[in-house]
Amino acid sequence: MQIDKKLILQHLDGLGKHDEAARAHDELPDTVDTDTHADLLAQFGIDPGDMRGSLGALFGK
Repeated sequence: MQIDKKLILQHLDGLGKHDEAARAHDELPDTVDTDTHADLLAQFGIDPGDMRGSLGALFGK
């Protein structure tokens, strides 16, 4: 699944993880592939499976 970095930053900010969001802003590509970048997402405490669920709720899926 491809996710815009801005959505990931919003997700982190919404969880109160402002330091991780700032770091992710600098380290993540503009478009994040949850499979390809799973290890990088894990560095920010993001489980791609959880992210899919959160985004699904965000988009009403």
